[in-house]
This record gives sequence, C-alpha cells and structure tokens, in this order.
Amino acid sequence: MQSWTSPSLSPLPPSGRPLRLFDSRIGRVAPITPLTPGRARLYVCGITPYDSTHLGHASTYHAADLMRRALHDSGLEVEMAQNVTDVDDPLLERADRDGVDWEELAASQVELFTGDMAALRIIAPETFRSVSEAMDGIIEMVLTLHARGRAYPVAASDAEGPDWYLDLAVDGALGDVSGWTEQQMLEVFAERGGDPEREGKRGPFDPLLWRAERPGEPVWEAGLLGRGRPGWHVECVCIAQEALDLPFDIQAGGSDLIFPHHDLSAAHSVALGRPFATTYAHSGMVGYEGEKMSKSLGNLVFVHRLVRDGVDPMAIRLVLMAHHYRSDWEWSAQELELAGTRLARYRTAAQRDGHSAATVQALRAALRDDLDTATALDALDSWAAGGSSARSKDVTEGPGDVAAAVDALFGITLRG
Repeated sequence: MQSWTSPSLSPLPPSGRPLRLFDSRIGRVAPITPLTPGRARLYVCGITPYDSTHLGHASTYHAADLMRRALHDSGLEVEMAQNVTDVDDPLLERADRDGVDWEELAASQVELFTGDMAALRIIAPETFRSVSEAMDGIIEMVLTLHARGRAYPVAASDAEGPDWYLDLAVDGALGDVSGWTEQQMLEVFAERGGDPEREGKRGPFDPLLWRAERPGEPVWEAGLLGRGRPGWHVECVCIAQEALDLPFDIQAGGSDLIFPHHDLSAAHSVALGRPFATTYAHSGMVGYEGEKMSKSLGNLVFVHRLVRDGVDPMAIRLVLMAHHYRSDWEWSAQELELAGTRLARYRTAAQRDGHSAATVQALRAALRDDLDTATALDALDSWAAGGSSARSKDVTEGPGDVAAAVDALFGITLRG
C-alpha cells in the first residue's frame, strides 16, 4: 500500500538521553530501553478506512509521531509499522449501505488519510500495510495457532463451515496488558467488536481468528480453516511480526484499544510462543459537543475540511500539543484560534533571530519526559515573548536554533 511522503528531516545532534513514556501495562512512566541496542521498533494501530481522518485519529498519530521524534532525538534509529484494517465489519457495512465496492471505499479513504498525514507533517512509517495485502501471512498465522492447539471451531448457522476462535484458557494471558477485571471487560467487549454471547465459545472473551464465508463478504481460501476472512486482532499481530519481528518495543494507539485490541493481540502472541510488545503507550480520547469523537456517533471534525477551509496544518498540531497526549479533551473553535495566534507569534520570533540554547534544551527535556508538550509550549511562549526559558538555569552547551528544534522535535515549520 502506498504511504505518504515524509517531511524533510534535519535532526539535532543526539541528546543521548532516553525517552520516558507512561506504560499502560505497568501503570507508570518508565524509560524506553530498546530490545535491540541502538534501534527502537514502534507499531501504531492504523485506521479502518470507511470515513475520513478526524481529530481523534490526528491526535493518535501525532502522539506516535512525537514518540518517534523523541526516540530519534535520543540517538536511536527508529522503525515504525502501521496497518490499515481494510477487511473489517464497519468498512463492509458502510460499503454495502452506500452501494460501493469495499476496495474502492477503502482506497478512497486511505488516500484522504495519507493526504492528511502529509499535511500534518507526520513521518511516514517504514511499513504501511493493509490487511488484504497481508492475507497470506495472516492465514499462515491462524494455521500455526491451529497447529499449536489454540484454535477451535464454532458452528455457524449462516455459513457452510465453522468460525475459528482462539482458546485463551490454554495460555491464561487474558488481561496481561489491561489488568482489567472480567466485569470491566464485559462492559465494553461487545461494543468494541467482541461477541461474548456467541453460542459455542469456550470463553466469553475468546477472539475470532477466522470467520467462515458469508454471502456478499470478501473471502480467501485458508486450507483446513475453509474459505473466509480473518478476525481483527490476529491481523495486527501478523503485520507487526512481519514488519518488526516479535517482541518489539512500543505498541501505540488510542486508549480505547487497551481492551480488547491490545490485550488480545498480546494474548495471540503468547499463544504463538512469543511476547508481543515491551511498552504500551496510549493516547487519550478527543471529544466534540460533549461526546467522544467517533465515526459511530458522527460527531467528527475532519482534518481535510479544516485544511480546505484555510486552516494552517501547523496550527492543528499546536492544538494537539496543547493537550498532553494521554489526556481526554474536547475540540473547540476557540482552541484553534489560540493556536493560530501562537503560530503567528512563534514565526515572528523565528524571523528576528530566534536563537536560544535554553529554550531548545527545555523543548528537548519536555519531549522526552512522557511527551510533555504543554511544558514545551510554555517554553515557546516565553521565548516568543522575549523572555528566557523556565529551565535556563541548567543550560549547557548545545544547539540554539529554536525554529530548527521545533521542526525536528515537533514537526512544526516556523520558517518559510
């Protein structure tokens, strides 16, 4: 699948100081120590392409972009993989509703998404792969789980063959990432794609591995599994394994993926005999008009429409920076106006020289401290006003071009 063109990068000399991130699995901030010295591997869960990129998406991929930039600033090589879930119920249902081919719908929305990522100057992943492109590997993975005794059939009344599920009880890995109780899981499992009431399942949270062929759905031949299509979680596990190998360093995504998606993805990996990710970093939810911004609710603010209406994409990044990546927050026109004012002040300051080693040091320190963008903005506000950074007392020798640092660390251009 065609990705987007990354922005030109001019990194600062490596700081040699590690990024510290909040790990959802252990419940605290911890330094990132790559499994492979000198090389960090990051996987971020991608879109289901049945609608355009909204601010909730932008917040997630902005956070992952900051993780990548912070890792690079510490002196690490970074490799990132991202999927596109182009074989999934919401996409197929939208295509059927609108009377369009599911592949055409997916392609059109991926094109919008990649355009939005390019406009926001998000660094493109080294691997950008759709589920349909990875199908051979996914089928092989499900067959491996079957051979390891982890897959079992469940009769389907509306299909000739059975559906296949992962038996979580074999390895006992359920909850390893989320730490949730079964009651907490039950409260969200059905609304997040699960089927706890499915007759014939051995456990309510056992995830679907392979769905037997149904009329009107895309299908692939999978040997003893029969014709059908894969379940959600195994798709990401396969793409991550092929792109990064397992285990890898950071699993990123929205906080609504902690359970079931990231929890059950890790359980799939354990069933294969390998750990999944070392650190789980999750971004908060973006609200609008009192509700979480989501496709199902339809309360969306689209990136491409903001840009079409003349909003500078760098102002959108500044809105995102105003909120810590782990926090839940609500989009408003007032925030966008403030971001536009900030951007103008920063660009004016960059034109009048803009060198401040203290500010650059403060920016780097804030970024590697669990992506503390609000503190970074405080430092930039002080710099733009002609003051000194709050951390200036600890200044050491180092680069002092603030505009160059803002570009390298936060992806925002302050000079033409």
